[in-house]
Amino acid sequence: MKHFRVSFLVTIILLGLAAWWGYSIGGPAGAAQAFFIAGILSIMEVSLSFDNAVVNASVLRTWDPFWQKLFLTVGIIVAVFGMRLVFPILIVSIATGLGLVDVMTMALNTPLEYSRHLTDNHAQVAAFGGSFLLLVFLNFVFDQDKELHWLGWIEEKMGRHGNEGLSNLLALLAVFGCMTLVPEEQKLSVLMAGVGGIAVYLAVSFLSGLLENEVGDPAIGDVVKRGSIGGFLYLEVLDASFSFDGVIGAFAITSDVVIIMLGLAIGAMFVRSMTVFLVHKGTLEEFVFLEHGAHYAIGILALIMLASVKFHISEWFTGLSGVAFIGLSLWSSVRYKRNQNGNALELISDK
Repeated sequence: MKHFRVSFLVTIILLGLAAWWGYSIGGPAGAAQAFFIAGILSIMEVSLSFDNAVVNASVLRTWDPFWQKLFLTVGIIVAVFGMRLVFPILIVSIATGLGLVDVMTMALNTPLEYSRHLTDNHAQVAAFGGSFLLLVFLNFVFDQDKELHWLGWIEEKMGRHGNEGLSNLLALLAVFGCMTLVPEEQKLSVLMAGVGGIAVYLAVSFLSGLLENEVGDPAIGDVVKRGSIGGFLYLEVLDASFSFDGVIGAFAITSDVVIIMLGLAIGAMFVRSMTVFLVHKGTLEEFVFLEHGAHYAIGILALIMLASVKFHISEWFTGLSGVAFIGLSLWSSVRYKRNQNGNALELISDK
């Protein structure tokens, strides 16, 4: 429970701020409504991002304490304020040609207009985030060094015959398929956004590889392998791909930008706490298929984002599908551990 103390404290403060904001607009009734909506948004954010926490933990567990602390402090500030507030404002600013201050004024004074501009650019954002997340999933499945396979021989075959080139090819084909779903006037922008997501993934991978293969002092190279600016950027882009879908979905519940930010910030804090818990408790070592389930949830989210350029898919379905994969992977992990313990006891009895 100690890992979640800060999150509970932040939750109390932010829910109080939400109630105060609602009271300043609509009195006691407005306070109650704002309090309730902020709570709903926080729950939605956690359900959408639990798999994000698992993947974060799978990366962070190999890092040294310095890089872990840097991501869990600076990274959470970027996640809460950058990805859930500044990033959407930046998108609307680019789309409309308005300055950032003008867009912030629009978000506060005419939130429906701000929401409309944000929704109008959903296809481009979904193509960017979907292509990035798809590569995260594919490169996990096609990892030839992976020894443990959740789906048995199917996953083993994919890992043996797949490679980075196939991942890039499939991601490009997915982007082209995504482009065919949108109207003619959006095709070029969606294509550029999708290719941009792939380019960002490849750039971050290149930077990480460049740092990890740095020649010189072996001690420095060893430290870099346990954490680097490339890995930090990778996790930040991954969080952005997760979070923006939640921002878009939040506008289906309320158009109040302040309540949206407060609710999603609560969810982001709990995702951070879950990441810390998973790293410190060694949960991924105990539940060996949890990382697999999280990556398959990412794969489903990537396909949902790419399909959402044309079709509306409920955020609740997106969140529940991720939770379902996490739950199945936990169940498989418990069974695997039980079988391993049973086999160990048999070997001891035979001796």
